[in-house]
Amino acid sequence: MTSDNGMPAPSDAAAAASRVNDFVIKIANVNGTGSASANGLLMKSLFRMGIPVTGKNFFPSNIQGLPTWYEIRVSRDGYRCRSGQVDIMVAMNNETYADDLAEVAPGGFFLYDATWPRDSQLSRKDVTIIGIPLAGMCNEHFDQARSRILMKNVAYVGALAALLDIDMAIIRQLLNETFASKAHLVDANQAAIDLGFQYAQEHFSCPLPLRLEAMDKTAGHIMIDGNTAAAMGCLYAGATVGAWYPITPSTSLMDAFKSLCERYRVDPDSGERRFCIVQAEDELAAVGMVVGAAWAGARAFTPTSGPGISLMSEFIGFAYYTEVPIVLVDVQRVGPSTGMPTRTQQCDILSCAFASHGDTRHILLFPADPHECFELAVAAFDLAERFQTPVMMLTDLDIGMNDWMVPELTWDDSYLPDRGKVLTAEELAEMPDFHRYADVDGDGVPWRSLPGVHPNGAYFLRGSGHTERGTYTENSEEYQRVLDRLERKFETARHALPAPVVETSADAQVGIISIGSCDGAVREARDLLAGRGYALNYLRVKAFPFSDEVEAFIAGHRRIFVVEQNRDGQLRRLLLMETQATRQQLNSIRHYNGMPISARDIVEDIGRALSQEAAA
Repeated sequence: MTSDNGMPAPSDAAAAASRVNDFVIKIANVNGTGSASANGLLMKSLFRMGIPVTGKNFFPSNIQGLPTWYEIRVSRDGYRCRSGQVDIMVAMNNETYADDLAEVAPGGFFLYDATWPRDSQLSRKDVTIIGIPLAGMCNEHFDQARSRILMKNVAYVGALAALLDIDMAIIRQLLNETFASKAHLVDANQAAIDLGFQYAQEHFSCPLPLRLEAMDKTAGHIMIDGNTAAAMGCLYAGATVGAWYPITPSTSLMDAFKSLCERYRVDPDSGERRFCIVQAEDELAAVGMVVGAAWAGARAFTPTSGPGISLMSEFIGFAYYTEVPIVLVDVQRVGPSTGMPTRTQQCDILSCAFASHGDTRHILLFPADPHECFELAVAAFDLAERFQTPVMMLTDLDIGMNDWMVPELTWDDSYLPDRGKVLTAEELAEMPDFHRYADVDGDGVPWRSLPGVHPNGAYFLRGSGHTERGTYTENSEEYQRVLDRLERKFETARHALPAPVVETSADAQVGIISIGSCDGAVREARDLLAGRGYALNYLRVKAFPFSDEVEAFIAGHRRIFVVEQNRDGQLRRLLLMETQATRQQLNSIRHYNGMPISARDIVEDIGRALSQEAAA
């Protein structure tokens, strides 16, 4: 149903879809036109109204001028994953009109820039078309060409404010905060917003059946992306050295860490910088710098993505065998090879668990959202030093670069880093002999010394075969003793890692195991499946090696669906290798097209499997 000229009367489908604080807005635009600022303004306005929201950015890995989309889910129930449908499409790129219109759910709305004529074929009887001459209005109001491009995006925020009943006072407040030192930008943005708002008010019936009402469900929460939260966790943990080679989608993590260090790691009196950040010539050099800094006693880390992990593997194995505590943050993206750098996946699970050649197994941490990125980044440094080993935190592009509503981060000034078994100068002075790789306490973790602390703590760090004393060897028994101790240390770590999240339903015999950013979709899927009469228990893995709780959960269910975002079922494979689970017991639910997983993706597969089982 079109409404380009005159007051629209929503179609029967649209009227039937009338709902408050429960829909999806998607903005289709062109990369490089400043739409990110407008989209951020829109989402923050809804958040300030107390309405739970999440934002997903789908952008090209190529140059300016290519299509980009931003998806805002408004969920009064607080669901944080993609819903799997679009209710309001703001079409600002005529190159993608056809695809954008096709994506709108029946009863939805298609808002486009009516400055230029729309192809007559671009219409649907079950979608209300809303045309607003955004560019035309801005061309008349603003003189400079760049301002006209930027402000037409801001104008659609104003139009949506009228159509959805967004609080204009909140928008004004956000403009004042964003451009506090540039009053002329506040006025220009407000003028563009007013253009869109007034046109919508004058030409359309406002608000739409899909509309907003103020709530109180965002108190105690913030909007933040995972890379920023992880950078704050690294700062809080005491990291002072970072080395990296730029790679999407992890670069913004180091950008955030640099900004935080410049604010908090500079001596206010002398101006001395108490941090070191190095952009290396490649990923191999970056992790090598981190190994050197960590060996010297600094808390050091590198952020990267899948291709970087591949290049870093040799040094990861070196750090594992020489027992140097380093931290890596792998913000996963689509592979293999270069893949799709700006799309999300969970495809590095196995490559990280066994990174490098030889017998290696590594501690992995799996945050589900930016809040856990902060918490687990701190845990990563403590675990790395406690167990003297590489620790990798695996996030993904969805977590790292998208906007999430999460509980406020807690900063405890009494926190003290766990440096593990580090001998002081006094302790070394009293020791007749120091054997770097000796298992003194029986837990597989040796005592270490830091260079320059005391001559008695000196040893030669070598990646070749070495004895418990740290000396070179090619003796089979001496080599095997060190390798067996590393295995013992790995088993000790199993009981010290963050526990999985377990949620149960009464008398449920079927379960779900999942990981990381699948969490929001799994939670919503459980609710939807419960509405169909299917009760499922849920365990979310937060760390590898797997704890006893994971083993117990598997043993307690006849059938388990393993939900993950990769083609090969890597989490399922790791569970089969590392637990007593059987192949028949673990059923794979895989999503790997590069878009964040939705509850619908899970419900369809699990619902089909359970209904077939019931019919058998």
